[in-house]
Amino acid sequence: MKPQVVEINVAMQISKPINEVFEAIVNPEKMCNYFISQSNGRMEEGKSLLWKFPEFEMEVPVKVEKIEQDKLISYYWENSGLPLLVEMKLSTVGDNFTLVKISEKSMENNEAGLKWLSGNSFGWSNFLACLKAYLEYGINLRKGSFDFMKK
Repeated sequence: MKPQVVEINVAMQISKPINEVFEAIVNPEKMCNYFISQSNGRMEEGKSLLWKFPEFEMEVPVKVEKIEQDKLISYYWENSGLPLLVEMKLSTVGDNFTLVKISEKSMENNEAGLKWLSGNSFGWSNFLACLKAYLEYGINLRKGSFDFMKK
């Protein structure tokens, strides 16, 4: 029997203290170095934001659900008109390493849901790789990577 819904779960360890990783995710000035091109504010509990991405003309509405300093960032954003919950959980591993776990929930287990699962699983893995490159090496891996997607 197949599950009724599918959800995304990815994780990566980053060689930086948890407070630096948390700040890089909630602070739009830092996020613009590896993920988005623009935001109208910092991620704070209950806040509604608009994100722009360098590859796309659209604005993505984001509704911040819950923030726990250095532990949790959760928000809703839309996919084809459906609000989807993104949760980023941070934990310390060893000496000043941070494990970032991301989940995005959920879509029906059908053709559209499987397309979302594939695309956004890649997207969140890319997010983590770009975050790691930015924090550990000061590199913006995203710059120019998706220019082929511009319409």
